Amino acid sequence: MTEILRDLIHVKLPDTPLIQQEERTFNTRISDDIEPDLVFTLGPKQSPLHAIIVEVQQDNGKEAKQLARYAAAAWLLLKCDVTVLIVCPNQSDADHYAKPVESGLNGYRFQPQVVGPRDVPAIIDPQEAAADLPLAVMSVMTQGRDRKVIEAFATALNTTSDEHATKYYEYAYSMSGPEIRKLLEEIMASTAWPVYSPFAREHFGRGREEGKAEGKAEGKAEGKAEEAAKSVLLVLDARGFDISDDTRAMITTCTDLAQLHAWLTRAATARTPQDLFSEPDEQHHQGEE
Repeated sequence: MTEILRDLIHVKLPDTPLIQQEERTFNTRISDDIEPDLVFTLGPKQSPLHAIIVEVQQDNGKEAKQLARYAAAAWLLLKCDVTVLIVCPNQSDADHYAKPVESGLNGYRFQPQVVGPRDVPAIIDPQEAAADLPLAVMSVMTQGRDRKVIEAFATALNTTSDEHATKYYEYAYSMSGPEIRKLLEEIMASTAWPVYSPFAREHFGRGREEGKAEGKAEGKAEGKAEEAAKSVLLVLDARGFDISDDTRAMITTCTDLAQLHAWLTRAATARTPQDLFSEPDEQHHQGEE
């Protein structure tokens, strides 16, 4: 969110690498009247330098003064400057919330920072999305009706080494409208990347923590199978065999680790690539013939 505010809206924020997500409730009594979507603080947790409140508005039904109350409550509790960022998938809603708000308190005129489709580029290049995942999330939220935007985002998450990739997906999913969520579910479910949306929990029968554990285990198993397949091909290539496309495909699509290890052993002594798929006794008989 800091990149969005600095780069897109040119808000001056403290120059600090420290940023953390905070509790969203600013009051001590049980209530939901002062509970925004997301709250981040910049600087040390015990003495923050700046707070960022993020609100996602799918329509213009929220009372503008409520946003002013969020800012005031955060300012009183955290004792630092506060910026309220409103993200709107629809430009008409963004224009509505961009207007200054008269709070009713003498001298307190609230001005939110608003981002809509006009402010966020449609990122359709996976490399560009991977290079700036926070902006890619915004692109999904505001431009996600374009399927290419979500495909680029999904590809970026599949290839990134960022440990927060799951969080970026969660932010994009939870803060997008129904139409974009449906596209996210469809596209993400078709990839190898583990998905932790309600869709995944319903259709794959696992909770968030269970999904993480299974996703990691599956990822490790797939990684081992890929490495084993590469080793088989490497041995065959090193021995000078001309490997057909069908043979190569059979090896690279195999996910049975035990089978791949058996092929790797045979690759060292096979007379032809076809011997790879024959049992040792069959190879012996073929050699005698």
